[in-house]
Parts: sequence; structure tokens; C-alpha cells
Amino acid sequence: MDFINPLANDYTQAYSNATPSYLKSLFEDTLATHEHCHLQSSWTQGGFLSFISKMLAPSHILEIGSFTGFSALCLAEGLTKKGELHTIELREEDAKKAKAAFDINPRSKQLHMHVGDAKEIIPTLDKKWDLIFIDADKTSYIDYYNMAVPLLNDKGIIIVDNVLFHGEVLEDAVKGKSAKAIQAFNEHVFSDQNTEQVMLTIRDGLTLIRKK
Repeated sequence: MDFINPLANDYTQAYSNATPSYLKSLFEDTLATHEHCHLQSSWTQGGFLSFISKMLAPSHILEIGSFTGFSALCLAEGLTKKGELHTIELREEDAKKAKAAFDINPRSKQLHMHVGDAKEIIPTLDKKWDLIFIDADKTSYIDYYNMAVPLLNDKGIIIVDNVLFHGEVLEDAVKGKSAKAIQAFNEHVFSDQNTEQVMLTIRDGLTLIRKK
């Protein structure tokens, strides 16, 4: 779901071309057939993820929340030749669809799907990450952040999705479990003296975070 004016979203999409064109069928199929299609990154947001990944040229990418695989494949665009992307999805059906998209991708051997609870899986991966994308259950965002920061390489970046939560965090009284969790997360990150961050009004809000 987009928070920004739909006309502005359409305009920025018309003048952006960083999203890998081969992903159009996966993107549109999810929109057409998935009952929770609003959880998918927007087309332009996918281009942003791809653009950032190409700038960083990461060797190790961690994605928390795969959905049907569109964002992971965008992030994989910048992987080094021997790099790895590890993505975690709680829902088996979504993980299955994402894995099918990975299997036909030229980078398939570099893409690793993990199914289950991210808080249990992350410690088993035993890696340092150049790029981490958090887009999963909102009530666990603080937990994911606290786990991610120590595992981030010195020049690595964390990208967090839905930090505006459909504009609900702008209300005088923030309501709803997920909106309250996002507000608490935003305050938690902002008060962390060990990191710096910038919040962007892309789609439903993205925050970029790096260690000082």
C-alpha cells in the first residue's frame, strides 16, 4: 500500500528505470493473484533496492521477509560474483513461490531461502552482512534491528520498510498494534547513539541506517 499521493507515485515510476525488467511478470502475477499483494514492494521501490545494491556491490545480503521474491531479486542485482543473498520467510506458500522464481534466475546458486522464524534463523547463519532489508512482521522490528546492527559490516546498510505505516504514525494518537510497533521502532532507532539514519518518503516509508 502506498502512502504518497498516487499521482506522485505514477510520475516517479514513469521517470525511473532501475527496476530489472525481467521481474515484471513475477511482480504483476503477485498483484493479480495474491490476496495480500499490498505487501509486495512497489515497482519503483524495487528499482531503489536494485540501485542501492549495485552501489554497494555487497558480498552478503540478508532479507527478513521474502514474500514472493520480488524484492530479493531486486537486491540480488548488485551481488558480487561469489556473493550470497539469504532471505527468510515465515509463510511456506510465499517461500515456495519465491523459491520457484529463484530457481530460474541466473543467480540461483547465490540465493538461499530459509523458511521459519527469522529470530531463530538469523543466529544460525553466522555471517556479517553488507546489506540488510527488514520487511516482515512489524511487532518484531525492534528485535530484528537489535539483532541486525551487531551483524552489519562497518560500511553496511540496513534498509527498513513501512516506517510510515500507511500514514498511521502521523496521527495525534497512534492506534493499532502494528502502527504502535512502528512508532516505537522509529523512536528506538532515532535514539540509538551507535547508528545514524535517514527516513525517506518512498512508497510507505523507508529508513536507511548505518553504523557511526
